[in-house]
Amino acid sequence: MMEQIEYPSQSLWNTILARPTDSYDSLEPLVKEIFDEVAIKGDEAVKQYTEQFDDVLLEDLQVPQKALDSAAEALSDELKKAMTQAKQNIEKFHRAQKTSKVELTTQAGVHCWQEKRPVEKVGLYIPGGSAPLFSTIMMLAIPAQIAGCQERILCTPPNEKGDVNPAILHAAQLCGITTVYRVGGIQAIAAMTLGTDSIPKVYKIFGPGNQFVTAAKQWATKFQVAIDLPAGPSELLVAADATSNPNYVAADLLSQAEHGPDSQVVLISTSSTLIEAVRKAIDVQLEQLPRKEIATQALENSKAILVASDAAAIDLINAYAPEHYIIMTENEQDYVDGVQNAGSVFIGAYTPESAGDYASGTNHTLPTNGYARQYSGVNLDSFMKAITFQKITDNGLQKLGPAIEIMATAEGLEAHKNAVSIRLKDLI
Repeated sequence: MMEQIEYPSQSLWNTILARPTDSYDSLEPLVKEIFDEVAIKGDEAVKQYTEQFDDVLLEDLQVPQKALDSAAEALSDELKKAMTQAKQNIEKFHRAQKTSKVELTTQAGVHCWQEKRPVEKVGLYIPGGSAPLFSTIMMLAIPAQIAGCQERILCTPPNEKGDVNPAILHAAQLCGITTVYRVGGIQAIAAMTLGTDSIPKVYKIFGPGNQFVTAAKQWATKFQVAIDLPAGPSELLVAADATSNPNYVAADLLSQAEHGPDSQVVLISTSSTLIEAVRKAIDVQLEQLPRKEIATQALENSKAILVASDAAAIDLINAYAPEHYIIMTENEQDYVDGVQNAGSVFIGAYTPESAGDYASGTNHTLPTNGYARQYSGVNLDSFMKAITFQKITDNGLQKLGPAIEIMATAEGLEAHKNAVSIRLKDLI
């Protein structure tokens, strides 16, 4: 069950807020081995590791078109309707993130502007494991399509029969993905990074995963492949007080605890009574969960922390930098105003984190493990590059050139100065 901590001193924060993950250093030898094998053997290595880790030997890495076409038939009308509703909201939110060209004249004769262009080739990684995360496809494929990425491929682990869950395949088709590979884990990231006969090399890789996938994504950056963000095991922090509904708080904590045994949930509260009520509610609700064993393991990594004041709570929350952050307090605005580090924030008693996971419209691919201090969650700009342009007239260079010459000389870069001087001489 969740460890309870009361009034921790700031000197202990780093210790009590540690995530339950291995050091990436310990995973790098395995990651390097698999990347090296994929670089040499290509598809053969990918199939070998898929057999080793997923217990299935594949003849063809790509999901057959027939399976894509028939996926919808395996799903209920209710699920397909829900997925369509979620798709519409996600599209609305991400289309609204489009920005127009930024254009201005910085001084007479000097015209500068910025335009955005899509990343041409993107690879989307969808975790498999014990839950088919088809919602993640929507979170990645929809903004990739809106951005205009020309090539969009998807990798996801197969089951022991070599099949991919039909909900994943339907979501892919619903969101414009036509090329799906039944490959997961480190070998999927290696294949998208290096390219094989079957799986093309991409320029940027998106998608969450366990710590092995996260380590592999970071290794991919050594090969001039960008990644969205470090997204590892899921985590949630709830700020609650004496006015909060303990059943709601418990349900929210369990919603993330059931993701995986290496997930972490944190409750921070100014009320010991609330913490005790939440612990009891967790005991009751946990018994009803099909994924009770997984959630129980995650709760062993988790904390319930009693603090003396709202100010202390806010400082502690920012130090943790949660992936998901629920504010369920009477003075919610103080907590909202105090947010410095968080992936996505959910405000009020009727805003469960599940809404963002599925259908409200915001993206659920978010920074974990404290990376919310430096990274944003996935958004439309994640699939685009901002390119700057400039055009200077002859009069503009005559007015700006002397400043460039002086600065270049001061830095000892005579060729930089000469690139201006040679032009100015022609304009005299």
